Amino acid sequence: MKVTVTLGKTGITVNKNAFGALPIQRISEEAAVQLLRKAYENGITFYDTARWYTDSEHKVGTAFAGMRDKIFIATKTGAKNAEDFWKDLETSLANLQTDHIDLYQFHNPSFCPKPGDESGLYDAAQKAKEQGRIRHIGITNHRLAVAHEAVESGLYETLQFPFSYLATDKDIELVEKCRQADMGFIAMKALSGGLITNSAAAYAFLAQYDNVLPIWGVQRESELDEFLSYIDNPPVMTEELKEVIRRDREELLGDFCRGCGYCMPCPAGIEINTCARMSLLLRRSPSAGHLSRSGQEMMMKIENCIHCNQCKSKCPYGLDTPTLLQKNLEDYKRVLAGEVQV
Repeated sequence: MKVTVTLGKTGITVNKNAFGALPIQRISEEAAVQLLRKAYENGITFYDTARWYTDSEHKVGTAFAGMRDKIFIATKTGAKNAEDFWKDLETSLANLQTDHIDLYQFHNPSFCPKPGDESGLYDAAQKAKEQGRIRHIGITNHRLAVAHEAVESGLYETLQFPFSYLATDKDIELVEKCRQADMGFIAMKALSGGLITNSAAAYAFLAQYDNVLPIWGVQRESELDEFLSYIDNPPVMTEELKEVIRRDREELLGDFCRGCGYCMPCPAGIEINTCARMSLLLRRSPSAGHLSRSGQEMMMKIENCIHCNQCKSKCPYGLDTPTLLQKNLEDYKRVLAGEVQV
């Protein structure tokens, strides 16, 4: 089995295990630095972060100070205009303690930035590339239409898009389209926001696509150890793992919340990206925490919904979020009352 992947025209070749640095914003700097260095010492050389991930960039920069040439760093800007683009770039370079970023990505824009458009974003990225401050230009998205436009434009060297064994035929078609365009494909949400609990099945599925680089969101050393073990012993697709995938697809495919958080913030203070998938979380992770006093307080905020439909309009998957929240609340109350066992 091929255990390395090359990100299209970038020429960046790394182990088929990349470190997703969103979760390290939830742990101390000391713990994050220890985790990042352990990942590097055991063969992981691609690290994905973003300006939006609070102190994640700072922690990555601290971990790899003085060893910049040994790793690849990808980060993202959520800027909507050129002025903010340059501010984000300066901040990212300072946080990461570097003079260049290997892959600089537009972070889930609602449109595909192009040269000469009114946002000025792509022109700014091109200039930064000419200056050597970024090496490659990429884009991340949750919208199929924007993703297809990015591939077809020929402007981008990589696409980061949700991809897991819960993928639809349309998602798989996008992966193949990137291959044909010699465009790197970075798989985010490879564990579908925590709903996929069998990492071996997740790895084996993605390993079938030799142009896909999965980034695994890592917060705990035990999680890192799992993925590190796959460097020397990569899981292969077995009948047992196929059955795991079949059962999960049967349970999870359809209108479920991926937990991406683009519906947030909620004017009523509802933690939508957790509450809208609580029914699945109760059944796929330890339920005690979800049923605690703080968990109950979080879920009961759904009753304060003002039905503004902002969350619905912002969902990149077109979910009827208010209805989904209500369904999850009703199920949660049944679990609390002991009417349903989890």
